[in-house]
Amino acid sequence: MQITSIHEAETHLSQLIERVITGEEIIIGKAGKPVAKLIPYEQNHGLRQPGGSWQGKVRIADDFDELPEDLMAAFGEETNETITSSSYFL
Repeated sequence: MQITSIHEAETHLSQLIERVITGEEIIIGKAGKPVAKLIPYEQNHGLRQPGGSWQGKVRIADDFDELPEDLMAAFGEETNETITSSSYFL
């Protein structure tokens, strides 16, 4: 692995970019240690999957929007009826 110094990279950036275009990866270093890599830019033209990366990994419980009676009692409003999302805005 050849490391190109920051000074050399600044001085010869256009030449380094030409090498990257041909598929080469350029390692840029400071004090002989790698700190950056020049690689060809690849634009992803693929379509996103509906549902994203969490699809099939998350499950919403059937009683998700029901407030448990013990929690409702803790707030001082005991009732036997189920609260629906529309009743919050009445």
